[in-house]
Amino acid sequence: MPPIILAIIGLSLLFGFLNGMHDSRNVVSTIVSSRAYSPRVALGVTILAEFSGPFIFGSAVASAMGRGLADPNTISLRVILVALVSAVIWNLFTWKLKIPSSSSHALIGGIVGAVSAGAGAHTIQTGGLLKILISLFASPIIGFIFGFIALKIILALCVDSSPRINRFFKKSQIVTALALGLSHGSNDGQKTMGIITLALVAGGYLKSFEVQLWVVAICAGALTFGTLVGGWLLIRKPGGSFYKIRPVDGFSTQLTSAITVIGASLIGGPVSATQVINTAIMGVGAAERANKVRWGTAKDIILAWILTIPATALVAAGVYRLMVYGMVHYGLHIP
Repeated sequence: MPPIILAIIGLSLLFGFLNGMHDSRNVVSTIVSSRAYSPRVALGVTILAEFSGPFIFGSAVASAMGRGLADPNTISLRVILVALVSAVIWNLFTWKLKIPSSSSHALIGGIVGAVSAGAGAHTIQTGGLLKILISLFASPIIGFIFGFIALKIILALCVDSSPRINRFFKKSQIVTALALGLSHGSNDGQKTMGIITLALVAGGYLKSFEVQLWVVAICAGALTFGTLVGGWLLIRKPGGSFYKIRPVDGFSTQLTSAITVIGASLIGGPVSATQVINTAIMGVGAAERANKVRWGTAKDIILAWILTIPATALVAAGVYRLMVYGMVHYGLHIP
């Protein structure tokens, strides 16, 4: 393979690693903060599930990312490279300055900006872009609603139960945590799968957009390794920034988040697992007592919605112009 494809694969895996590291606290936090299991057990279950997720739930999200936004035949390798560079730059920039962001939104914005700058805005498939945007923006709202409803139903069913019901909710979280890990792996792993497959099509190594097994394996591995590394930094838990997590809260949050993300994966909708989990936590808290939730935290999610995609699109367009200038100035050739 030529260096540019190897660079794209490397950047894709770096993006997947950073995505897993960033999201690990959110995926594992509820089971730890509800004291259902130790951090070591919670992390072990999560990474096992995350690695398995991309193999189980198909490639609908990968297809939406790789060929839903633009016709693969109109996209060059330099466009794909720029999209990844801009997404990685934006993620590192926002994490350093603690600006609310989303890896999923950053990758979408990077692709849109790079494709528009390199292949022309007319190559963006409006229907595919709209489907992705609806999925990204609707999923946190759905997570909140599902979390609210789930806790209301559970509390109604357990109204006459003894305090020993907490033991059930603690032990059952091994199942819901497994489902949440599978959902995160299936959705976030497929995003990098789609980019690598798109590069293989653009480079002439694949005749059609079909995700190869080795691509699934390396993308699952990168996301899982990122989760493993980030999981050891679990000291700060996102659940704690909303309210104190009880076993029933952790169970409800994991269940509703997993349902939301797995549902999106099956229909090919990329989502931000971090945002879904956080809004599910808020929905569960609001179901018990509205003033229990620190609503100001929701501002970060809204800011990420508004800021990330336009900003990364602009970054991608700027990076593409710089790349073209460098190619002309130094006589480089990037297909």
